[in-house]
Amino acid sequence: MSLLVRNRAMLPSLASDLLDTGRFFPSMLDLDEDLFDLSGGQLMIPDANIVENDKNFKIELAAPGLERKDFKVEVNNGILTISGEKEEEKKEDTKNYRRREFSYNSFRRSFTLPDNCISDKIDAKYENGILRLLLPKKEVTISKPTKEIKVS
Repeated sequence: MSLLVRNRAMLPSLASDLLDTGRFFPSMLDLDEDLFDLSGGQLMIPDANIVENDKNFKIELAAPGLERKDFKVEVNNGILTISGEKEEEKKEDTKNYRRREFSYNSFRRSFTLPDNCISDKIDAKYENGILRLLLPKKEVTISKPTKEIKVS
């Protein structure tokens, strides 16, 4: 497959290997963990499934708990960027007290598009917690080998 996926886990693993966080801070600083987990109010970077066939690429991102309006999909200079952000506010007013909690979660994933991708016709749909993108390919014409004709 010619679609390049940037490895989001390389930097945290490298940092943990260099700092050896397990020796000095066993549970306080684990750089190999995901940055956000929406269920706990922390940062999450959704995993992506990428499938290629003859006609297109398909990218699926698991992002439960978000809505269509929370996503932004952009293409700029051959880079596909998918981002999402969700703001939540919880209010509780009772006779004796008032409580307001705010949370803000976001993520951003980028992919380098191959040359045979038609970036103007990318389609995105969000359904049942999964963002699906369809990236159509250009028809690639294979040039026929040169045929030599004998002169008689």
